Amino acid sequence: MGLQNTMRALSDPIRREILNLLKGGRMAAGDIVDRFEVTGASISRHLSVLKEADLIRDKREGKHIYYELNASVLEEILLWIADLKGDEQHEQKQ
Repeated sequence: MGLQNTMRALSDPIRREILNLLKGGRMAAGDIVDRFEVTGASISRHLSVLKEADLIRDKREGKHIYYELNASVLEEILLWIADLKGDEQHEQKQ
């Protein structure tokens, strides 16, 4: 189920853009909301989906919630995709 959650989370362009924003470092939820032309509730749901897929982590500091990438899960996905790509290239050569 983990990979299924991950792929579902990555399927949405807003969620992919949130991940791109977080490449630059952690961000407060309000700062993420300010980057989009959708409601705060919508961004909150997108953040929840990313968190459920373990692609991001959150940390409360006072009144603010900060989000950051979970690089270990992203690395696992990249390794899995690279392995698939390697197998495909191997099959094409035969």
